[in-house]
Amino acid sequence: MRPLSPLIALTCGALLLASACGNGQSADSRAPTVTGVPTRESTPSSQAPGAGRITFASDRDGNSEIYVMDADGSGVIRLTNNPAADSSPTWSPDGAHIAFVSDRDGNAEVYVMKADGSGQTNLTRNPAEDATPAWSPDGVRIAFHSRRPDNVDVYLMDQDGSRVTRLTDDPAPDFKPSWSPDGTRIVFYSSRSGHGDIYVMSADGSGQTKLTDNPAEDASPSWSPDGSRIAFSSDRDGNYEVYVMNADGSGQTLLTDSSGFDGSPAWSPAP
Repeated sequence: MRPLSPLIALTCGALLLASACGNGQSADSRAPTVTGVPTRESTPSSQAPGAGRITFASDRDGNSEIYVMDADGSGVIRLTNNPAADSSPTWSPDGAHIAFVSDRDGNAEVYVMKADGSGQTNLTRNPAEDATPAWSPDGVRIAFHSRRPDNVDVYLMDQDGSRVTRLTDDPAPDFKPSWSPDGTRIVFYSSRSGHGDIYVMSADGSGQTKLTDNPAEDASPSWSPDGSRIAFSSDRDGNYEVYVMNADGSGQTLLTDSSGFDGSPAWSPAP
């Protein structure tokens, strides 16, 4: 099995903060290129792209690839087929495309493909490492975090990879952006306070505000569909559990209480 790069491993749930230090630099907005079209392992579903389907990463075939399946677990299709590690898939709002992370060009970068796996395109094309893509609710932009060249910050780009803009600029690493449902705010994880906390900012990077303030690690924020609450994971009680809070950081409440690892919460879409 091919090992995952540090930023790809982070997107799979590892908290690798020590490797992200230094200062960022201006982004590269070169035009994307198209990679090879993958093979499939089973008959494609007759459903519309993204409708009632789940995309996920798996190393069941020897290295991490992107798959899609029906909500009941049937109709599993492998969308990528590459010796590199492919991970962190996320749907476009219209269900027509999937953004994901791959190190097939030598380092972790953000790619996009159609929901059937065709048209795989490198969006970031940067010698830095790029990860955790998140589509804006209108499908026009993608937020992600990147090490350019040494520091990890949150960036924003158009869906075709153009107009890359750095939103955060802090010596500490800023990870895993997540959009508010109305597209006006982005929540993210940062260790700029000396430990991992959840922050929120406007979609243009202004008004960066800390929502949690705990000596434990708070990570993996996810907005509720109505934008009123944020789910996140934290080890403040001795091991990672799932919590929820109001969008302003108030009302932090424990949701899970188990001896195992509970993390990476994700709200289901609004009905």
